[in-house]
Amino acid sequence: MPPAFDTTHWSRVLEASGDDPDTARTALEQLCRTYWRPVYAFVRGRGYSPEDAQDLTQEFFSRLIASGGLATADPAKGRFRSFLLASATHFLANDWDRTHAQKRGGGAPVFSLDDPETERWIQEGVNENSTPETLFERRWAETLLESVLLRTREDWNRRDKLERFDLLKGFLTDRRGEVSFTNVAGQLGLSVPALRSLVHKLRALYREIFLEEIAHTVASPKDIGDEIRALFAALGE
Repeated sequence: MPPAFDTTHWSRVLEASGDDPDTARTALEQLCRTYWRPVYAFVRGRGYSPEDAQDLTQEFFSRLIASGGLATADPAKGRFRSFLLASATHFLANDWDRTHAQKRGGGAPVFSLDDPETERWIQEGVNENSTPETLFERRWAETLLESVLLRTREDWNRRDKLERFDLLKGFLTDRRGEVSFTNVAGQLGLSVPALRSLVHKLRALYREIFLEEIAHTVASPKDIGDEIRALFAALGE
């Protein structure tokens, strides 16, 4: 069964933008809080300094949320990722005309961009073939997977009274069988078959949350498959 859609979904933003602007604004702000770092990566990739990129990113989201920027959203395209990149591109193309008379980021902050790890994260994996657009796409994918992992940890530890997620999470990212079931079973005081059963449940929860996070950013469940393929293409996998 496809994940249920709620007010944090892009589909809800599109549906509510005309009839219920307050609901649309709330849902859009929640999405922007999650996905500001890919936009920041895109702005940095366009050659702006970290300080200017922070100001521009803050102003971009402030204007997007407050000014009815959803009027340019095309429900037929269906993806918040595509809308956000197109909007950021348009924003930067018109930046100098709009900001000579006013300091960038001069309005009230939408949310804090003060994350000391962000600049290091932006530079990871950057090479001579990287473009602002490919930086955006890769950082988008990484942000989504990070959100999935954090949600899985929270949900798993709430269900599992022993809070064993940090010992088990390696099985979610290990694709070559490098994490030893025997070693981890010994650390947890479990038999290998019991651990395999536990890992199976964890992976099922991770897949469920992964699909939910993808669903947050598309307009229809039918777009989920294409968006998953785009995500792994961005990661180069």
